[in-house]
Amino acid sequence: MVRKFCVMLLLIVGTAAGPCEAAPQDAPTVLIVVAHPDDEAMFAGSVYKITHTLDGQVDLVTITDGSGGFSYSQLAEPIYGLDLSDEAVARKHLPEIRKKELEAGGKIIGIRNHFYLDQFDNAYTENVDTILSHVWNADEVRTRLREIMTETDYDYVFVHLPIPNFHAHHKSASILALEAARGLPDSQRPVVLGCFMGARDAQQDMVPSDFTGLQDYPVTRVRTDVGPFIFDRTEKLDPNGRLDYRIVVNWLIAEHKTQGTMQLLVNMGEVERFWFFEANDPTQLGSTEGFFERLAVPALAER
Repeated sequence: MVRKFCVMLLLIVGTAAGPCEAAPQDAPTVLIVVAHPDDEAMFAGSVYKITHTLDGQVDLVTITDGSGGFSYSQLAEPIYGLDLSDEAVARKHLPEIRKKELEAGGKIIGIRNHFYLDQFDNAYTENVDTILSHVWNADEVRTRLREIMTETDYDYVFVHLPIPNFHAHHKSASILALEAARGLPDSQRPVVLGCFMGARDAQQDMVPSDFTGLQDYPVTRVRTDVGPFIFDRTEKLDPNGRLDYRIVVNWLIAEHKTQGTMQLLVNMGEVERFWFFEANDPTQLGSTEGFFERLAVPALAER
């Protein structure tokens, strides 16, 4: 990556010129790749700390148009004046509405750029092959992801951990992001991390304790000898110990008013766990550990 090259150059020659001078060596750049507008809630606590404490930059790719999210939209109908629980109405109006909700939430946690790929948000399924072969244009998505990763020097890509009993849209988004990153030259390849939020007690998580990756997709294999790395949403943000990152997460999900169950699901998350994929450059493991060590420093200690 350009920033890593600049750091090496500074060590060698003791000075820098041109673009290297403007590259902050300690400000991480992150790309999030998800399927739906609201999936960014999985990473909301860590993203907020990256952008507000570490001075990092975070961009977001949303692969689907979000038109399929009408099952629990009843409470939002008076807000938007539309019968959003009617599929025909929802598919016409939800894509634009959900983009506005997404961008409003993005302002809260500090999303810099939004990229929309507008693939069809068809229906719930756990069959990845159906999505990649028949619903989305997988080649188009993979190519666009590779372009985005090439245009910006990302240190990390956050995706949902593709556990078996999970929406195939989420799993497919993670697979395509991993494949896009794998196709980049070593100097441009970011570290891809799979995230899943859960309780502090890992035994209460949805992630199977023996999870190593999806059987038919070797690119999803995770390192079992390290991690997962943990971001604690319950970290205290005020001297009285009443404020923590769960409040910020609630601010975010409150913007997704068309998605009625988000508040119930995301509020259960005390921690965000990140797994290191085997497809990553193993020499980047040390810098990844250092990144999470920085994320673990209490925000109060940095003030």
